[in-house]
Amino acid sequence: MTNKMQTTEGAMVEYVTAMIGGQLFGLPISRVQDVFMPERVTRVPLSSREIAGVLNLRGRIVTVVDMRARLGLPKPEDGKTPMAVGVDLRGESYGLLIDQIGEVLRLAEDGKEDNPVNLDPGMAKFAGGVHRLDGQLMVVLDVDRVLELKTEVQLAA
Repeated sequence: MTNKMQTTEGAMVEYVTAMIGGQLFGLPISRVQDVFMPERVTRVPLSSREIAGVLNLRGRIVTVVDMRARLGLPKPEDGKTPMAVGVDLRGESYGLLIDQIGEVLRLAEDGKEDNPVNLDPGMAKFAGGVHRLDGQLMVVLDVDRVLELKTEVQLAA
């Protein structure tokens, strides 16, 4: 599966959409391995609050990242079970906890804009641009930046 398709209008990019804290996010489909319901997440002692824990997904150990905590958003109060989007970085598997999965959108690559100056700083550091959709803004998540997790030991060094 390719991330970009040539059309008569130009290059198209596909995104898997996700809602986190009421905001629409898009993850490049080329980075998404899986969408799943996380079960039996085991907390990791001394990990940052952004790490929800680890789980076994079809025989692979997956580090689960709480995207609400990563974005500086409060915990959900609706009691709904979160979903997870599986991504890979340098051979390691991660699950990004999200509120709700959306659809796959196919958008023109040249429709992506730089981050607006008034974008929340918590989101801006993980955003790789935005797409303006009908009545809402889709923030494109930069998966590499999201997964730049620093432990307390690394920060102290």
